[in-house]
Order: sequence, then C-alpha cells, then structure tokens
Amino acid sequence: MGDMSNSSDFYAKNQRSENNHAGGFGVSVLELRSLMEQRATEAVVRVQEEYGGVEGLCSRLNTSPTEGLTSSQADLDKRREVYGENTIPPKKPKTFLELVWEALQDVTLIILEVAAVVSLGLSFYRPPGDTSVDSCGAAAGGEEGEGEAGWIEGAAILLSVVCVVLVTAFNDWSKEKQFRGLQSRIQQEQKFQVVRDGQVVQLPVADLVVGDIAQIKYGDLLPTDGILIQGNDLKIDESSLTGESDHVKKDTEHDPMLLSGTHVMEGSGRMVVTAVGVNSQTGIIFTLLGAGTEEEELKEKKDEDGLRNAVKKQDGAAAMEMQPLKSAEGGEPDEKEKRKVNVSKKDKSVLQGKLTKLAVQIGKAGLLMSSITVIMLVLTFVIDTFVVQGLPWLTECTPIYIQYFVKFFIVGVTVLVVAVPEGLPLAVTISLAYSVKKMMKDNNLVRHLDACETMGNATAICSDKTGTLTTNRMTAVQCYIADVHHKVVPDPGALPPKSLDVLMHAISINSAYTSKILPPDIEGGLPKQVGNKTECGLLGLVLDLKRDYQPIRKQMPEELLYKVYTFNSARKSMSTVVKQPDGSYRMYSKGASEIMLKKCNRILNEVGEPRVFRPRDRDEMVKKVIEPMACEGLRTICVAYRDFPASPEPLWDEEDLILNDLIAVSVVGIEDPVRPEVGHVSLVITC
Repeated sequence: MGDMSNSSDFYAKNQRSENNHAGGFGVSVLELRSLMEQRATEAVVRVQEEYGGVEGLCSRLNTSPTEGLTSSQADLDKRREVYGENTIPPKKPKTFLELVWEALQDVTLIILEVAAVVSLGLSFYRPPGDTSVDSCGAAAGGEEGEGEAGWIEGAAILLSVVCVVLVTAFNDWSKEKQFRGLQSRIQQEQKFQVVRDGQVVQLPVADLVVGDIAQIKYGDLLPTDGILIQGNDLKIDESSLTGESDHVKKDTEHDPMLLSGTHVMEGSGRMVVTAVGVNSQTGIIFTLLGAGTEEEELKEKKDEDGLRNAVKKQDGAAAMEMQPLKSAEGGEPDEKEKRKVNVSKKDKSVLQGKLTKLAVQIGKAGLLMSSITVIMLVLTFVIDTFVVQGLPWLTECTPIYIQYFVKFFIVGVTVLVVAVPEGLPLAVTISLAYSVKKMMKDNNLVRHLDACETMGNATAICSDKTGTLTTNRMTAVQCYIADVHHKVVPDPGALPPKSLDVLMHAISINSAYTSKILPPDIEGGLPKQVGNKTECGLLGLVLDLKRDYQPIRKQMPEELLYKVYTFNSARKSMSTVVKQPDGSYRMYSKGASEIMLKKCNRILNEVGEPRVFRPRDRDEMVKKVIEPMACEGLRTICVAYRDFPASPEPLWDEEDLILNDLIAVSVVGIEDPVRPEVGHVSLVITC
C-alpha cells in the first residue's frame, strides 16, 4: 500500500473501529467501499472469489435475497451505526452576521458608507481658534455654525444603510431557514421500494440501510450503491458520474455494480444495498466538493497533508477520510482558494446590475461635480487673495489658508453626499420585501429578495403535468374490446371469455411485478398505488373487472419470465415472453396505441377470435376510438399479444421481427385526474 506514516495514528484508530464495527457482520465498511470501486468483470470475479457470489455477500450482511431484512428496529439501528445512515450532511448554513456582511458588499451601499463616514468625520472638524489677521485676506469659506448640524447628514445615510442591510439579511436568513425545512420535508417524501419481511414496502430513502433488498425499475434514481441480484434488460444512465452518455447494460454475469445518483433508463430488477450516505459514490463526490461536516474540516486542518496522501494510497478509506477540499490527486492551495472565491460569487440579477451601474454613474458624476466645486472655490480664494487684493503669502497665515482649504473640501464632500441617492436602496429593498410577503400568500416561497424580480418578469410558467397539475393516480375509465367501445368499465359478463382471459394475463404478466394495488391506509380511502402509475391504472382495470392479478403472477413468477423487452423512449412499448406448457411461446405487449396498432395485423372480434386488421380498419379505430379518448384527456394504451411455435425458437434479439404481426386485444383509456386547485392557478397565471 505504500508509506502512510503521516497519518498512521489516525488510520490505525479508524481501522480498529472498523474491525469492531464489522463484528456483527461478515464485511466492513472499508471492504464494501473497496468492492464498489470495482467495475464490470473485475467486480464479478471479486464478488465470486471473496464472498462466494451475491448470495454469499447477502449471507455476510445477514440478509435474504428474497425475504429482505426483518423489521427489527434493533437490527436496523445497528446497521445505521455500523454502515452509516443514508443521508449526506448538508453544508453549514450561513449565520446572520455572514448574511449581513454579504449585504454590505453592494456597490451602492459601499458608496453610501464611504460618503457617510467622510461626512461624519468632517462634521466634527473645528478650526483651532480665531487666528485671522487682516493681512491674510478674507474669502467665503462657509457660514458660521454650519458644522454644528453637519453630522445629521452622515448619520441619516448610515441609518438608511443599516435598515437596508438588516432587512436584506433577515429576509435571506428567514427564507433560507424555510427552504431547509421544505427540503427536509421533500426528502421525507422521496420513497423507494424495498423488501422487508418478504413484503414489498415503500420507505423514505433516508430509511434505507445496508443489506436492504431494493426493487428498481424504469425511471428510478438510485439512492444507494448496490449489487444486482436479478435483472430484466436493465440499462443505467451513469453520465452523472462518468460523463458518458451511453447507457450501460447491467446483468449479474458481466456488470452487476449499481451506483447511487444514476438513473434506470430501461428494465427492472432487485439489488442488495451495499453503501449508503457518505459512503456511497454520490456521498463521496459530495464530500470531495465540500459538503462535509465540521468534524471533517477540523481533521483536515489538523493533518491535511497526511490525509491527502492516505486518500491517494488507501482505496478503502472511510468517508471521513475523504476530505472535502482535496481531490484524490491533491489540489494546489491556490486552485482551492480560487474555487472557493468562484463558488462564493453570486451572479447579479438584472435589477441589481442596473442599480449598481446607476450607483457608479451617480458616484462618478457626484465626484466630478464635487471636484469642480472644490477647484472653483480654491481658485476663487487664490485669485481674490493673491491677485485682486495683491497680498503676499505670509508664513503666519498658512494655518488660516489651510482652514479655508479644509472648508472648501467639506463643501465638496457635501455636494458628493447630496448627489448619492441614499433612499434608493432602502426603497428598493422595502418594495422587494413587500413583494416577497405578497407572493407567500400565493404559496410562492422566495428564498432571496432579488428572485422577486425574476418571478415578476415571468410571462409563462412551464410545469410538468403528471403529479404536478394532476393527482398522479391513473384510473382506467374507458376501453375498446371485442369490437365495442365502452364509455365506462364494462361488466365482465358482457365480454367474451377468451378476450377477457387474454387481457387479464397480458396486464398481470406484462407489468412490472413491483407495480401493485394495495388496500387503503384509512378506512373508506382510495386503494394505494405502488409502482408505475400507468401500470397501476391497468391493474385497477383488472380489479374493476372482478378479477385478481396476484394468482396469475404466482402461477408465473418473475423468475420464470422467458424474455422481457422493457419500456424505453425508442420502443414506446413493453413486451414479456412466457413459455407455454406445450413448449410454445406467447408474448404480451402494451404501449402507446398509435405505435402498437401499426404493429398489429389482427384483432380479437366479438367472440374472442382473431380477425384481419387492415390499415383502413386502423384508421377507422383511430378516428372513432382513440381520438375521442384523447379529446377527453385520456391516455390510450393498446394491449396485444403474439404466439410463437416451440421450434424453431425465434431469434429474440431481432426486435423488428419479434415486435410485429401482433394481435390487438384492447385499447384502454386511462385518466389522470386534474388537481382541484389547478383551475385557480391557471387563472392567476393568465391574469
């Protein structure tokens, strides 16, 4: 490993702690972190050689690949103590004094501060007695007693600066506090599916622990690191970590390593959680970027060089050894300071930029005018005294001349102070603070005052529809089956048995097994939808037709599915192949109706038998069925199937040939109800 003498004491202490922590389990944090650094074949070989495969690793973690962890609170607490919690410590919030200091950096306020200090300083200047003599001449240098109230101008400017700074800092501080509370609440609402006691449950991502068996599916953002146990055509977008835009195929034979912060682009599967929080890949990156705790910062100051060398040489270092401001290669101090400065700088808004430009222009104009005033007063005094009156420069008159020059300078400063609009920042700040308060009444939380300007200039707000403007609770309300368009869910007795049986199997099997309908949490409530909402809408149709999808899934468990073509943006469909008892194959498909119908050459008729489905029949269905559903705001899903002979076995990788010549079963219209308050929001935006 190399010489680590600079930090040997720290690492010895940390290693002893890890050994003690791993006492109740068969693997430590250091070992898991070192394991998660492996990729592809190297990872497979290491898991197999050191742990006896994924099953052996699960055994060391005291978890079951099928039943998951138990709900024992003592066991969960022990895992959090040993392997950490699935949270990343946030940056320390800025104190009120730091916000005050930031507010004081405004150019307009700086000009006002300088003017106020100079004005106050000169207002207390008094000439040292009456030493005037007739031989020194006389010139207008200001009225008697005008300095007695000169301090009021400077004090008023300082008071306005204090008001602006306090209002700005207090608003930023209070809104920052509100946003942290909102962020904490959002984190609690982010949930992930795991297996506990053999049951699939949804838990907040912060409650996940090492050893959990997590179920992943298309569209998920992985909250932890893990190793794949079982997967179906799984592809991951790792661009957030590697920068590579190509999707990475994951399977248990070639590359089972799943990393936090990556997106599931295709497929589904199960993984065992191996790293959480600061020990996960996302946590390590956040730590290196500076989101560490105070304890880490103190350790960095104490032994900065030693820890940097240790991180470079120790692959399995604990999270606290990954110092936030040092990379694995070790950055130069100058570069680190530059990064700090760049991060701390905030881009100015349009209003701030204009006010800064105005303040600079006013400052320059005021400085020019005050300079001209001082020059004119000095020239007038010199010409009147030494040219018009013809008096010589006398040594005993020097103090009096200096008094005149100081008075001239005070007059110039007065001109400069008067030119600076001390009320402008205060007026802008008060108006923005009022805007923030008014926007809060509309449930529009604004963190910084200058954001009001951005929101005020907004003419259109682009919002995601599903789950934002709608309730994200898909419900099947119409269907076309057996050559009949049903405006409501039909009675199962009115449908051909063959068509009904195929539809039940197609929906039950060709949906992610993580999608399901659970009983309501409260009596009289709506059933709880878990998993993909569109699939939950289809499963709801199965229940509405007085059938149950669970017996079908038990008869055909996920492990026995022969081939799965998962949904992606290119296919716009999902297909599942199952092997029949006679050795033949049946493929169930579902997807966007306009895509699926083009792949169908037959359709089930009124008695459940396939009939020819010609292009003109498709055009007629689009016009009479799909378009009316779409006009009512329904999402249309087509369900189809295809049978394949046992021999020769089809070439499943040739998708263009496999996903074709389908038999259409039904077109289902799914509704996502609009939230009650959406109409009111639309009215506000329009006005």
